[in-house]
Amino acid sequence: MYFSLSAQTGAVGIGTSNPQQKLHLDKSIGTLRIESLDKDNNTRNGGNLEPGGTYPLYADSNGVLTLALQTLANSDGSDAIDHATIPTASLKLTTGDADGKIDATFFTYTITVNRAATLEVKYSLSFEVYQTDLLLTMIRDGGARRISTYYTLNNGTRRYGQASRCYLNRNINNPAPYSSTDRIGATGQLYNSSTTYVQLTPGTHTLNFKAEVSSNLPSQATYVRLAIDTDSVFMRLY
Repeated sequence: MYFSLSAQTGAVGIGTSNPQQKLHLDKSIGTLRIESLDKDNNTRNGGNLEPGGTYPLYADSNGVLTLALQTLANSDGSDAIDHATIPTASLKLTTGDADGKIDATFFTYTITVNRAATLEVKYSLSFEVYQTDLLLTMIRDGGARRISTYYTLNNGTRRYGQASRCYLNRNINNPAPYSSTDRIGATGQLYNSSTTYVQLTPGTHTLNFKAEVSSNLPSQATYVRLAIDTDSVFMRLY
């Protein structure tokens, strides 16, 4: 094995007498091993649980190699959006609405970067769909509703990370009036999930997470409760 130091370039070569970088490992040497990152010395390396597994390697702001994932936001199993504290916990579309849709901002993040960067955003938002908020009346009219979620950047019009679900209850007696034997609407949580990337310029940016509820025209009464289960948000800069 060769171990050489070039006086002209100040480069170190292992397995080569002609290093092309400050540290040059020849192909015959193979891989680089750092014991502080292995399964026995680093709790973030799960090799003892999955001996054949591999794990992403990162560099921190000082250039130190690490297995630690640094994020702007990572709910990591906790509830990222609490319906009891967000400004808009529900959306209410009324019968006779002119365009058959309504939207609102339900959560906001502010991010400051000192360089051009790519922002990764993942989210999962839970919601429930009803006809009205009066005693949470189930939908019985057989009409379809679409519930969309997305976010905007700096109050712009472009929709990032858009995800949608369509709620439809197929009634056995439509239209109204309904008899006591009519089937009522389904219950339970729905989820919108998305992963997207957005380019950021140096400066401070605002991400407004929004929800939109729409129906066919003439508009049909719809009440959507947002963030009623465990919701997740993950954001990371590249």
